[in-house]
Amino acid sequence: MTLDPILSEVRRVREEYAQQFNGDVHAMMDDLRRRHAESDRQSVSREPKVRRKKESPVVKPKQRITRR
Repeated sequence: MTLDPILSEVRRVREEYAQQFNGDVHAMMDDLRRRHAESDRQSVSREPKVRRKKESPVVKPKQRITRR
């Protein structure tokens, strides 16, 4: 199996970031929220998509064949 260099880099960066906070997810989220608030980038929020219920296929009843 060959290693994807992009995935390897993403995993390496993720591990380095986690090590900065000793794996504390709450501390990482606090940092990400702080960085987002300090950023001048615009964020986009979209309304969630409404999932429609799948309609069951219409099954026609079998026709009875009558004998004469």
